[in-house]
Formats: sequence, C-alpha cells, structure tokens
Amino acid sequence: MSSGVLPVPLFTPLQIGEVRVRNRVVISPMQQYSARRDGQATEWHHTHLTRLALGGAGIVFTEALAVEERGRLTYSDLGAWSDGHVDGLTRLAQSISDHGAIPGAQLIHAGRKASVQRPWEGYMPLGDPDKAHNEPPWVAVGPSPIPANPGWHTPVALELREIQEIIDQFALATRRVAAAGFQAINVHGAHGYLIHSFLSPLSNHRDDAYGGTLAGRMRFALEIAEAVRSEWPSHLPIFYRLSCIDDLPGGWTLGETVVLARELGRRGVDIIDCSSRGLGERGTVALVARTEGFQVPFAECVRRETELRTMAVGLITTPTFANQVIAEGRADLVAIGRESLFNPHWPLHAALELGHDPEYKLWPKPYGWWLNKRARSAASGRTEAR
Repeated sequence: MSSGVLPVPLFTPLQIGEVRVRNRVVISPMQQYSARRDGQATEWHHTHLTRLALGGAGIVFTEALAVEERGRLTYSDLGAWSDGHVDGLTRLAQSISDHGAIPGAQLIHAGRKASVQRPWEGYMPLGDPDKAHNEPPWVAVGPSPIPANPGWHTPVALELREIQEIIDQFALATRRVAAAGFQAINVHGAHGYLIHSFLSPLSNHRDDAYGGTLAGRMRFALEIAEAVRSEWPSHLPIFYRLSCIDDLPGGWTLGETVVLARELGRRGVDIIDCSSRGLGERGTVALVARTEGFQVPFAECVRRETELRTMAVGLITTPTFANQVIAEGRADLVAIGRESLFNPHWPLHAALELGHDPEYKLWPKPYGWWLNKRARSAASGRTEAR
C-alpha cells in the first residue's frame, strides 16, 4: 500500500468460494428493455455493461434474464431460455471480466407481472393498442388466479406439472449462464415476480404442496435453489434476491425471510440479496421513509440471524454511507443501481473520496495517467498545456 492510501472497508477484497471480488461494490441487475424480440442482447447491452465494469465495481450483474419466453416482463427483455442465447451472453460476460469485474447474471420469471409495456410506454399490462403494434399480450401465470393489481391480467394458476417445468427451466438457464462464462448468479425471488408470489400469502392461495403453510409457500423457492445449485459450478457463488417484507397487512414478513434464508443456505446459496416490497404496483409508497439505505436493516438482520453473507440494496448513493455499512458489519456487499446510471464511475469516485486511491491507480490506465497528472499539477499550482 503506497504512502497516503487509507485502508477502506468498502475496498477490501472479498473471497467467495474460489471467486475473489476486488471490492464490496456491486452493480445491481437493472432492466434495459433494449433486447431484440427474441431475447438476444444488442450493442446497447455490451456498451452499458462494459462502461459499468470500467467504473471499478467488484461485481457487475446483467439485467434479469428470463428463463422462459412467457417469463419476460416485456417484449424487450433479455433471455436465457434457449441455447441460442449463449453466444450473446458470452460476449457480455467477457466484456465485464476484461475490465476486472466479476461477471454476474440474474435469472427471473416475471410470473403474474409479465406481459407489460416498456416503462416509457406506460409500464401497464399489454392491451389492444399494443396488439395493433404487433405486441399482443400473452398469458401470465402465477400460484393463484390473483391479478398483481386491480385491472391487470388475471394469471393462470400453474398446475403441478407446469411448476416442475419452470423449475427445470431455471436449471437449464443456469447451465447456459455457466457456459457463457459468468462467475456469479443471482436468482430473482423478489418484487412480486413468480418466486415472490409463491412466498406471499397475499398472492398464494393454493391448498396443495406449494401453498398454505410457510413450508408449502417456500417449497417453490427452495426447489429452484436446488435446481440452480445442481447446474452451477460448486466453487462459484449463488445470490438469491428476496423481498424481505411485503410491507402490506397479512403479507410476507422479515421473520419468514430469516427462516427461508436459513433453508436457502442449506441448499448452497451463498449470499442473500436483501430488497423488499413490490408484490403489487411498482412504486408503491413504503410504510417506512425511503432514506438512504432504508433497506440495510434487512441485510443486517438476515446476516445476524443466519450467519449468511448479505448484500444491502436501496438508495445507497454516497461513498461514506456505503463504507459505513461494510465497516459496521451490517452487510458484506453493497449494491448500487440507479446511482451507477447517473455516474458509471461511482466506485472509482468513491475510492478517491474515501482516500483509498489518491493517485488514480484503480482507474483504467489511459484515464488514470492523465487524471493523476492533472491532480499533481493542480496541487503544485501549475497549469498543464495538455
């Protein structure tokens, strides 16, 4: 460590199995709604993820990849539902890895929240106007025939055979993601999508083995974890994103999350990605103030009660706060989402602000050389010609 460089918890490497993460900053999966209609990646995804990897994060996740075609949110979501997606995903994984970050991929089935418009088109269920533009709605599925919101499509309740088929699709998608070279995988079990809708008693009214008791409602989530672990290399980490609370009367609770997290850990899940809410309409007003890091207490609780590693998410925007979360042992990783869209170099700026990289050594060499030269000139009072 060179003179003047401060030891900073946020920039302490983390070993997860055989994967060494260069720091504790993770770029969250963020939907781009820019894929081809067949779920293939475009140049946008390559540029977007390369830019985020250049920004210095430890792990960069793709947006959520649909495990089957009807599990997309929109017609423009990325997919991992066929072997034909592997080549495009390989390019994305390689681009992230080439710039020092661990390439991660998230898997999703949108469930009853599928078949919607792109957000800038309204984010509402597809209907007749969309059909006129060659984007007809498709049939959404869920544990029970309960719409996500009033006026939304009523999902078709999955039969036992179909549940097993979806579990198998998660396994096959995992195999494809591994073949593409990703080194971390994240199962999306939050925000009202299919897995979460099985967990919550508000959306799961089944009276068979996949409903009723807590054990019944957790069964789908746990069987998916087993399927993913069976196809994922044993030395590579599995993240599992959970909505730790529904924040709705009679809904999923933090205590239930702790029980589920313990069971996921027994099935080989390494890190719980602690989010919350989202069972109903997007943007529902939370019952707690959305201050910076408002979801960190969930990560802290799960970490304390289960001894599993956790990732904190949700309005983490300042380096000082992010570093404090790690320093105080409240979480093992912090995930940056929309703040990284505003500032793709957020991790590198954080290292500067926290005194960890005063000489721009973490920056890409073609950038860091010039920026360090400018900083030295400014400190000496000189004006550089270039």
